[in-house]
Amino acid sequence: MKKRMSWIVWALEILAGSALFALGFDLFLEPNNINAGGISGLAIIFIRISGIGTVGIVQALMNLPLFFLGGLKVGKRFFAGSLLGLVASSVFLDLFARIPAPATEPLIAAIYGGLLCGAGLGAVFVCGGSTGGSDILVRLLKLRWRNVPIGQISMSFDIVVVALTGIVFWDISRALYSGVAIFITGKIIDAVVYSFDYSKVALIITRRYQEVAKQIDRRLDRGATFLYGQGSYSGKDTKVVLTAVKKQQISELKELVVELDSDAFIIFQDAHQVLGDGFSRYSKDAL
Repeated sequence: MKKRMSWIVWALEILAGSALFALGFDLFLEPNNINAGGISGLAIIFIRISGIGTVGIVQALMNLPLFFLGGLKVGKRFFAGSLLGLVASSVFLDLFARIPAPATEPLIAAIYGGLLCGAGLGAVFVCGGSTGGSDILVRLLKLRWRNVPIGQISMSFDIVVVALTGIVFWDISRALYSGVAIFITGKIIDAVVYSFDYSKVALIITRRYQEVAKQIDRRLDRGATFLYGQGSYSGKDTKVVLTAVKKQQISELKELVVELDSDAFIIFQDAHQVLGDGFSRYSKDAL
């Protein structure tokens, strides 16, 4: 029963992400002729150069090998999530196209379209799926360049497609507005994907390092490590407490330290993808 519920929640999250993406595209990008890049953009370029086929047929032919590679390289869950995302986004794109689009300036449309599309795609990526097309290619490229954020990979690919579109159709204004939308989309994808693994690393300099470490373990259920240091003024050896906590535990950590030593120094640093007990586990398929 629990496993079934987790699959239902997973599917609903992909549906919600696909709906957000479709809203951004139908309400802001498509009415203002802003190119979203991707496989559809490549299909348009191919048809313009070759004079063969339609966007739907060419896009489908390009998608087939990507779906095959996606299932082969990333796994069955990604294949299922991508298939669900592709179907859902297609349905929502047709459904939301009936909603009257607001009259906006192209730049405003690029900004808000990028925000909604980025939030939707980011949510789908977090679930381990995609909306098909270039999203599958981006996910496969992520396996090759593991240290590059997925939003940057998506942005780079789409900017190349939009630049080619601008050259082929000789529509520079359209290409520039599309570049704005794609840049925002990529940044929002990264914000959504990597904010889910947001933590803080704390360096605590205190006389009562033993008590602080014990209370971190007891009250926060987090481990701590002693780093050996030396005071520059006093010349005395000391131990610095190093610990990683979730963002919702930051206030509690501050209170804990100040209760034990009001003169303590606490230095917080942002940390992403903390791996280990109590945090994420390493996976070769991780974003």
